[in-house]
Amino acid sequence: MVLYEAYLAVRLRRRSNPPPAHVAVVITERDLLEQGAYETLREFFEWAVEYGADRITVSVSVLDEAVIPTLSRELTALETPLPLAVRRPGDTESADAPIQVSIGLGGKREFAETVRQLAEAVDAGDLDPAEIDTDDIDDRLVFRDEPDLVIKTGAERLSDFMIWQSVYSELYFTDVNWRDFRKRDYLRALLEYADRQRRFGR
Repeated sequence: MVLYEAYLAVRLRRRSNPPPAHVAVVITERDLLEQGAYETLREFFEWAVEYGADRITVSVSVLDEAVIPTLSRELTALETPLPLAVRRPGDTESADAPIQVSIGLGGKREFAETVRQLAEAVDAGDLDPAEIDTDDIDDRLVFRDEPDLVIKTGAERLSDFMIWQSVYSELYFTDVNWRDFRKRDYLRALLEYADRQRRFGR
């Protein structure tokens, strides 16, 4: 496996396209219940930084909101190569750390909160409805940065994640579950990203 990872790394270095500066990964609460899941996440942060990312976002979809405090405590305690910020449902403060984690704060909920804030600004006379533009939405989001690459593990379908921010992102699906996600899988995602950038002249 070490040799295969070295082979993938060499292939990646031969690509002339710059690596993604902002990488996002979409996982579920059940992924984090698997043994070793947090260690995989810690390693993922290191891989992303090693290969050029200066911004990392993790979107954790949650079915049972009772687990959010536990997930938040575990994720906040992780050793990370860059500062980390965790946001949960009800949080409205912008996540401006290099590593950002959303726990149960899905894209629909985040966008609905943004619409509510816009409505309040209009009601207060601070904002003209006719002048609302995309910047007004961007400025009110909790997660404001647009990822270059979004990785979804475990299935070829998206969950409720960064709906607004990822409109121009490259999407990479892998049937590898999070518990089995390794550096070689991350390198494959980067190679696919590089190939798409070259293919479409980006």
